[in-house]
Amino acid sequence: MNKIIYENQLKYIESLRNENDPLIEEMEKFAEENKIPILDKIAADFLEQLILIQKPKRVLEIGTAIGYSTIRIAKNLKKKASIDTIEKSLDNIALATDYIRRSKLESKINLIEGNALDILPTLTKKYDLIFLDADKQDYEKLFYYSLILLKKRGVIFIDNLLWHGYTASSKVPDEYKNSTKIIRDFNKLFMSQTSLQKTILPIGDGIGLGVKI
Repeated sequence: MNKIIYENQLKYIESLRNENDPLIEEMEKFAEENKIPILDKIAADFLEQLILIQKPKRVLEIGTAIGYSTIRIAKNLKKKASIDTIEKSLDNIALATDYIRRSKLESKINLIEGNALDILPTLTKKYDLIFLDADKQDYEKLFYYSLILLKKRGVIFIDNLLWHGYTASSKVPDEYKNSTKIIRDFNKLFMSQTSLQKTILPIGDGIGLGVKI
């Protein structure tokens, strides 16, 4: 089991998708060819819509990768809004820096180099939206830090909560057993938070969406 919805449904949705940004298309192709995990295309479409609806002034992204979701967020931000994005991989930072430069959105994007577990405790300003997509073994700690940094009525958007479909499967390959347990435990933690109005959506690889109340 490695799909959350049926293949024909995914193909149908994909056939209707009309991405007209050559840089975004290039990044999607590069990530696929080089097996770099980025936010699912449909989940990224949903995130863009969320940005347009919420109109956040300050966004925090935990896990930049090559800057795919960073750019998709930034291009939908209002004029004076900005995104701080944290990445620890030097290879990813080099790729993201180049893509961000080419996007011409550098004025809206602040790329922070380092481990999010070290950086988050140093941040003092609150955020309207936080996107969490980092190492799964760190999700619990990063989530608690995020709750502290999230404004009241702010939105948290968390990727990979259905984990290739394995969180809902009774048969999990050996190489995914530990990571699946981590995500299953995290999902219970996420859904038990009384400070959030929350849900898990079967979009992409599973999106946790919470609003701080």
